[in-house]
Formats: sequence, structure tokens, C-alpha cells
Amino acid sequence: MDHELILTRPRLTGESTVTTAHMDRGPRPATQFEVDVDLGFALFFLALLCFFLLATVVRCAQTVVDPYGSISTSTYEEEQIN
Repeated sequence: MDHELILTRPRLTGESTVTTAHMDRGPRPATQFEVDVDLGFALFFLALLCFFLLATVVRCAQTVVDPYGSISTSTYEEEQIN
């Protein structure tokens, strides 16, 4: 019964007893670089979404401050009639 977790049925009072089997090995030592790939992908795409959100907010703020700054002057100049 090495490395097994034995759960007993809850008692009538609502308490449960949990006993563990004898472990002849200690806990596994943590390595220096344990990487959770799913978490890495999720954080990468979250950072990417935040970057695009920030870029959109900056672009909209520039448009609100100077709405005609990006339009060339030739589009709203009056035509010369001879």
C-alpha cells in the first residue's frame, strides 16, 4: 500500500478521517524551471490582448484630440474655379 491515500466513510457527526499510507520516499524536490505551458499561452495571449487594447485607446484618444489631423488638406480644400 505504498503511495496510496485511503479515505474512510464520513462519520454520523460529519467528521471524516483521512489516513495516508507510509511513504518511503520524501517529497520530490522542485526543479528550478517548472513551466506550465497552458498558463504560459494564456498569459501570452492576455498580454497580446492588453497591448492591442492599449494601442486602440491611444489611437482613439489621438482622434478625439485632433480629428482632422490625419486627413490631408487636399480633401477639404475648395476647388479653384477659373
